[in-house]
Amino acid sequence: MARDDVAVLIPAYDCAATIAAVVDAAQAHAARVLVVDDGSRDDTAARAAAAGAEVLRLGVNRGKGAALRAGLARLADAGVGRALSMDGDGQHLGTEIPRLLAASDAAPAALIIGARRVEGQEVRPIKLFGNRFANRWVEIACGCALPDTQSGFRVYPLPETLWLGARAERFAFETEVLIRAARVGMEIRSEPVAVYYPPAAQRFSHYRPWRDTLRIIAVVVRLILRR
Repeated sequence: MARDDVAVLIPAYDCAATIAAVVDAAQAHAARVLVVDDGSRDDTAARAAAAGAEVLRLGVNRGKGAALRAGLARLADAGVGRALSMDGDGQHLGTEIPRLLAASDAAPAALIIGARRVEGQEVRPIKLFGNRFANRWVEIACGCALPDTQSGFRVYPLPETLWLGARAERFAFETEVLIRAARVGMEIRSEPVAVYYPPAAQRFSHYRPWRDTLRIIAVVVRLILRR
């Protein structure tokens, strides 16, 4: 049954082809599903609403970090205690939501990361390198090794996550949250999850391996220097 003690948060940018299926999968597990349309150029917002999601639309594309902050703030203001975030492109599987929620139920104040199992999946070497490189920088910054620091499939405790004050834009936000959480003693747990990567010819990602990895490193270095 769909739960009313957690909400699903889906930051989405140009996900019209996939967003309805993602919303439908999320609604099987959570009564409240919030899609933050990050200035999409297509009809992502309309399709999300038609599928039954609550939609918060940003006027211009501001990046995943801004979309997550806006969604977390909306849910915290409504008194939601935990938010499960998942991408709008179909990579994160709705069937894995119960696994993350079970991990969160065991530690409600912890930040839960869905560590992606990529065995048997076709993943570009540059993306694997970027993820591993970022993992190492995060370990240096926060003093703990995490298997998948770049996964956006997570459960955030609210409002504690917002109190961390992470302000990084785009994909670097998720990295900054981890470092700040570790530094204030917030527990971070990883739970292995299956994901879906479509064939390379059908795949499109807004993550730019070189540019976004450099942004992440810049955020990490800034936090290291400020410690």
